[in-house]
Amino acid sequence: MPHHLLADAVLLLHLAFVAFAVAGGLAVWRWPRLAWLHLPALAWGAYVVLSGTVCPLTPLENALREAAGASVYRGSFIEHYLIALIYPAAVQGPTGRGVQIGLGLALLVFNALVYAVVWRRRKRRGAG
Repeated sequence: MPHHLLADAVLLLHLAFVAFAVAGGLAVWRWPRLAWLHLPALAWGAYVVLSGTVCPLTPLENALREAAGASVYRGSFIEHYLIALIYPAAVQGPTGRGVQIGLGLALLVFNALVYAVVWRRRKRRGAG
């Protein structure tokens, strides 16, 4: 398989992982057993965003793009693809790290609220 197709596949896998880390709690609401898969994904996603670490999928994608003769990007997947998509250029630059921390905290708060509702719902079912 050509390197650019592999790089695109890694990009799609990365995007799916980010989406699952962000919104997987909603899937847990419907299928509670998914929590065993979602909680580690959430923990990893929050760690990467809050610590400023680069996910291993980013250098893999860049290596594949470079092998295909395409240009590579600096920074993380979130900085390159998602912050530019979600936030206008005005909040990037010196405030970019603060925005990234805000995204990480929002990730944790949103999922904590979803898990609280799931836990409460299951507790009510068990009591009734």
